[in-house]
This record gives sequence, C-alpha cells and structure tokens, in this order.
Amino acid sequence: MDRRDFGKRSIVLGMGVLGGRTASGGRPDNASGDESHYEEPPKRLPVRRFDVVVAGAGTAGVVAAIAAARQGAKVALIEQKGYPGGTVTEGGTALHSFYNLYQAFNVEKRQVVRGIPQDIIDRLAGIGGTTGHAEMVKGVNYDSMCTAVDTEMYKLVTFEMLAEAGVFVAVNTLLVGAIVDNGSIRGVITESRSGREAVYARSFVDSTAYGDLSAFAGARYTEPNDYPVVNSAGMANVSIDRLYDYLQSHNAVSQLARGNRSGSDNQIVRVQGETVRLPEGFHKGAGEIGMSMVTTTVHDNYFMFIKFNLKLPVSPTNRDAVAVAELELRRRQARGVDLFRKYVPGFEKAFIARTSPSLNIRRARLIECDYDISHEDVLQGRHFDDEVMVYGFHDSAPRFQVKGGGTYGIPYRAMLVKGIENLYATGMMITSDHEAHMSTRNTVCSMGQGQGAGTAAALCAQRNCGSRELAYGQLRDALVKGNVCFDA
Repeated sequence: MDRRDFGKRSIVLGMGVLGGRTASGGRPDNASGDESHYEEPPKRLPVRRFDVVVAGAGTAGVVAAIAAARQGAKVALIEQKGYPGGTVTEGGTALHSFYNLYQAFNVEKRQVVRGIPQDIIDRLAGIGGTTGHAEMVKGVNYDSMCTAVDTEMYKLVTFEMLAEAGVFVAVNTLLVGAIVDNGSIRGVITESRSGREAVYARSFVDSTAYGDLSAFAGARYTEPNDYPVVNSAGMANVSIDRLYDYLQSHNAVSQLARGNRSGSDNQIVRVQGETVRLPEGFHKGAGEIGMSMVTTTVHDNYFMFIKFNLKLPVSPTNRDAVAVAELELRRRQARGVDLFRKYVPGFEKAFIARTSPSLNIRRARLIECDYDISHEDVLQGRHFDDEVMVYGFHDSAPRFQVKGGGTYGIPYRAMLVKGIENLYATGMMITSDHEAHMSTRNTVCSMGQGQGAGTAAALCAQRNCGSRELAYGQLRDALVKGNVCFDA
C-alpha cells in the first residue's frame, strides 16, 4: 500500500463512522467476483471525546500526555503494549543528555533539559530506579553525563504519573485509522479486545515513532531506511566491574561513568569497550551479530542493555521483513551471551533476563513538517523565535558536537505536520538530515519535544484554535511554568 492509498483508507474509515453506515457482511471488490481484495463493511462505532489524544506511550508520548493533562486538558493516551516507556525501556543504553557538553569544552556545567523529564528522574531516584545524572569519567568528548534507569521501574513510575495527572491510558490498544475533515483530524479509530472505537479530540500528538497517526491522516512522508533496527537484551549473572577489568586488561575502555548502583554512590554504571582491541574471536563474533560493547546498569549483577543491531533491506514498516528480522535478532542475542560466557572471566553463568517484545527502530517514517531542522542548525547552536526546548547532545560526538558546548533550539514549527492542522509529530519522526537526526531522535530530546507538543496541544484545545494559530507567547509562558529551560 503506497502513501496515498494509506491516507485515502484512513479518510474512508472516518467517513464511514461519521455517516453511521452499517453492514452485515463484506463483499468482493467488484461484481465480477474478484476475490483478490475484500471490502470491509462499515460499522457504527462507540465514540469517546477528549481534548487531546496522544498516540504512542513511548519516550515522547508519556511526557506529552502528562504535560497536556497538567494544563487541565482531558487527555487520552493510546498504546499498543501493556505499559508505557518505549525506547527508554527497550532500545537504549542510557538517557542522553540532560546537560550541555561541558567537559569537552571546559565550560559551565548546565542542566538544559528539566521540566517533566527531570520529574521522572526524581521519582525514579526516590525508589532506587536510576543512577542519577552520573558524570562521565572517560569518553567526555561524547557526553558529560550518563543517566541510566531501571527499565521496569521506569514503566511503573511513568504509569503512576500518568494516572496521577488524570490521563485516560488505553494500553493494549491499537491505533488503526484517522477521521480527517478538510485537512484537520477530528478523531482516531482504535481497536482492542473491547472492540473498535472512535476517539474524538481537538488536538493530536503523534508519538508512535513509526508515524502511524500522521500516515493515517494523509501526511506527506518518506521512509529513508537509514538506520539499523535493534533488539536489546538485559543480561544477568554479570558484573560491570568484571567487564571493566576485562576491557582494561586489553586497553579497550573507551567510555566510563560512575554513579549510584544498588544504593552505593561512585560505582561504575556505564562502560564501553573497543572490540578491535579484544581477542579476535570476540571482535569478529561481535561484528557478525552487530553487538555493541556498551552497557549501563543500576544493579550490581545485571546489565540493563546489550544492543544487537541489524540493517534491514527495506523500511521497518514492512511487516514481512520485520518478521525475518525478529528471529535473526533473537539468534544474535543468544550468540552474544555465548561470547560473554566464553571470553569474559566471571561471566560463565550469564543469561538473558530481558528482551524487548519487538525490535526497536531509530527511524521509520519521516514526517514532513513546517520546518526541517538542519545539521548546521545543530552544530552552530542556532536558536529560534518559537522554540519549545533547547538541547546540547549529538550522538555522533566527538565527530560532531554542538558549538562551544552550547545548545540549539527545537522550533515549534518543526513539530507541525505539514498540510494538517492540529497534529504534532515528535521524536524520531522529524528532521530529514540524517546527521541532525542523530541529535533530535535521542531520548532526552524526544522527552523535551513531548512536553512542548503536549503543552501546545492542550492550549489549542482549550482556546479552540488551530496549531498554527496558537500565540507563541502563551506557549512559552506555559513551558516556563513547566520548568522548561531556554538557556542558549
């Protein structure tokens, strides 16, 4: 199905709901009896009404929903899994980065992302679910800080915060269509074990990572397929101290951070190694399975993430290609554990304790928005007259860094889906420039975008205005009240 057909189908779904048509059964696509297609019968669907609908309870979506609810909006959050978290809990190694790159440039240390993202870290710290903002000891040209989280505690804490904010959280629920009228979304179609429903709202945030809502609504997009997919494994019966010793014995340590681990401060919580310096069998084996030698932990005997990467021949929106990849990634995980058991002393009884329920992506659909952030915007530390946050991390550092250890801004218009009113795209769906995307897609940047989009969506719903009609001064005031930092 191409992009136009995808959009047309979503509009037809909406028309069927709005027109209230009913049918008792389907029929072949034409009178000649062609059974290569099936015409799905329209149904009368029950309707729920909200001010804001957020699609996807991942990295940006959780923050967007909380932000909208804290503005007083009636919010629905739709998530296909049974819990929130997204890439934070399944695809990363740590949260990068709440701070500017102060160590590399020997400038003032500044926390540049605060607000709801920091509220989440504070809650986690209260139950021992994070290392805190752990300072990098080695690899400071990559990042100055590393914030690792307990993935299971993150799911719990964010779920509790959503409930406390009054968000209607629809987990185990699929987004399957959009109701579009004259370039504006009126509602979405959901499906769960309770059946199909129409959910109407005034403002919408697409935090699906795949751009599902935007695509259903008929947005223009491309599918660059410019990143590998990944499934990360949690590994138990291990020791990050023993891994550090092993890497150190081969002069292979490239990153090191110390923070709180199992209740004790100044412990190793992140380490990365250069496999090229390790025995040939390990180096070659890791390369064959796309295994990254970087991990973080909050616990003494557990690695939160060991990444296994795989480059797909097509976009990760292709179901059949992804099915093949899901099996291959799990095979790679098993081979990775074998490598640790064979080569790293003390890892003889290591085993996989956690995997993601499905592979994770770094980009699927690239949604066309009103402004496209360029790599020069990022590197030169450019700021805008409509920005919703600032950020100072680049995942390709030290090759690329934000100038002078400063920050750049994410403009509001970079989240406005082109050609559609009242729809915001967040996180890994924006920015066509691959290198710029190496910054904007990162977890903490996505969280900050979520607060900006959720706040704006609530204000638009409350003022009954379009996303392009919202006065920036009102949005800025609300974000400042939400403890969002705008320091250059």
